Amino acid sequence: MTSRFYKISAALLIVLGGLFLVFLTPTAHTVLAQQPTGSVPTVTGTPLGPYVIVNSDVDFVNVRTGPSEYFYPKIGILMRGQTASALARSPDLSWIQIRYIGVPGNVGWIYAPNVRLVSSGFLTIVEPPPTSTPPATPTINPTLVSAFVAPQTPTRLPTFTPPVLVENPVFSDVSETPSRIPLGLIVLSLGFIGALIAIFSLLRGR
Repeated sequence: MTSRFYKISAALLIVLGGLFLVFLTPTAHTVLAQQPTGSVPTVTGTPLGPYVIVNSDVDFVNVRTGPSEYFYPKIGILMRGQTASALARSPDLSWIQIRYIGVPGNVGWIYAPNVRLVSSGFLTIVEPPPTSTPPATPTINPTLVSAFVAPQTPTRLPTFTPPVLVENPVFSDVSETPSRIPLGLIVLSLGFIGALIAIFSLLRGR
């Protein structure tokens, strides 16, 4: 009797546990929704109206505040193949005004030969914006500078002493007057007298 009760109790617990698991386990429900029948439009980066595209033979182009690379500073760049809306052109048609978000006025200028203009008509001509005022160049007070410059004593140049004049010797063509008695005759006479004295001495010695 007792063993039969335990068996029935165990069977009831198993059945109740199975029912408990069945009701508490979540089930996935399939939701049937209406699917769209038309095509969904995609957003492209092509600007509306006239636009410019950077040429493929340049890496980038500079964007400036005005149509000149000398009088207007650079405010950004456009990379190769990048596009921007074209707004106007400069009077000489060498620069194009574009829409450039993030700068004052949201406009900038690029050099026309570096881009290709795509437009169905002509762009309006606008005057260049005023150039920016260059920063003031500080000047130095010359009086203040002279207070720190040490005076220099002028060096006296040496005086010039003229060289002594060299006198060139002058030779005259005056020849000496020859003596009346030839010099050879005097020598022969002295030699003859000497010979006579020598002979006289020899004869006397004998």
